[in-house]
Amino acid sequence: MTRLLILGGTTEASQLARAVHAAGFDAVFSYAGRTAAPVAQPLPTRIGGFGGVPGLVDYLRAEAISHVIDATHPFAAGMSKNAISACIETKIPLLGLERPAWQAGSGDHWQHVPDLEAAITALPDLPARVFLAIGKQHLAPFAAKPQHHYLLRLVDPPEGALPLPDAQAVIARGPFTPEGDEALLRAHHITHIVAKNSGGTGAEAKLIAARRLGLPVILIDRPGLPPRKTVGSVTQVLDWLRHHGASAERGV
Repeated sequence: MTRLLILGGTTEASQLARAVHAAGFDAVFSYAGRTAAPVAQPLPTRIGGFGGVPGLVDYLRAEAISHVIDATHPFAAGMSKNAISACIETKIPLLGLERPAWQAGSGDHWQHVPDLEAAITALPDLPARVFLAIGKQHLAPFAAKPQHHYLLRLVDPPEGALPLPDAQAVIARGPFTPEGDEALLRAHHITHIVAKNSGGTGAEAKLIAARRLGLPVILIDRPGLPPRKTVGSVTQVLDWLRHHGASAERGV
């Protein structure tokens, strides 16, 4: 019997959920629980972690999961690594739905760095106004350069004081537009952008805006993962499911 587990949290995961639901698959959608009001899905939804690899193995067996699709954020490396290990242990087929990474084009001023620490080092020593577009999980290390003003864009209001001495948060949920992000960067007199190379279209607006304004971008490379099968579209996921013997209630 076919039962899918979709590890979600991205725009592509929501697109997949709609496609899987329309095709009649039995599926569960899983959120990590990082946002207070995650996007509603047409599938039964669970929120929260699994308890590492052992907890995920137990869940896969208890829920009779037959296929796992990892459509998490490209920087959710911990969850992706756990999924790889758990699927190897349970011999359950695993597929990654992975956005292509962004590539610099004409007019872009990007500096690629391997990790968060390198991004902090790459910021100038003189005071700057930095759009810190990395989410809320890893803000505190940037306090190592307290001379900068940091602009943050968060989905949920921060709980308590921000861990940076000079910072301002804008609360907003994407997708964003280049015009809107250009206006945001101008209004806050931003001089530098720090972002993760997430890929996709929903968060690309800031890079287009930076190109238009001639702003430098410090772009953090994606973390490495063990080898796994990946595809780049929802259609390819459905093709993979058919190839691996998955069947829908109404037929696919």
